[in-house]
Amino acid sequence: MTTPHERIVQYLTQVPAWYLATCADDQPHVRPFSFAAFEDGRIWFSTSNDKDVYFELSANPKFELSAWNPGNPWIVVSGQAVFDEPSAELRQAGFEHMLGLGEAHDSANDGRLVFFYISTGYARICDITGEEESFDL
Repeated sequence: MTTPHERIVQYLTQVPAWYLATCADDQPHVRPFSFAAFEDGRIWFSTSNDKDVYFELSANPKFELSAWNPGNPWIVVSGQAVFDEPSAELRQAGFEHMLGLGEAHDSANDGRLVFFYISTGYARICDITGEEESFDL
């Protein structure tokens, strides 16, 4: 049986991009993301520690993401980012994904490559009819 965490990662990895929102100085900031992974019961994402998203999540870890795969319900996930070190396998997968996007990291161990997971999260899966499924993460 698929857990809600696994279900969310499956959804996010089936679309080319999804959007993550942060807030800085009462101003929302939204940007596309495309790496999501499930490991040790957590949903993980990656970014670089020289990007605005890293500084914004470090100052205020609350975020929200949304994705829509045409012909399917859309998903909204709210939570708090916790920066942590993933397994070597997940670090390698994130590195390879970032390289595929054109990011300039030297290796999977490049110190600029950072990972965070969802803590205190909540997800909603909604459709056009108003049907909604929700669960804690």
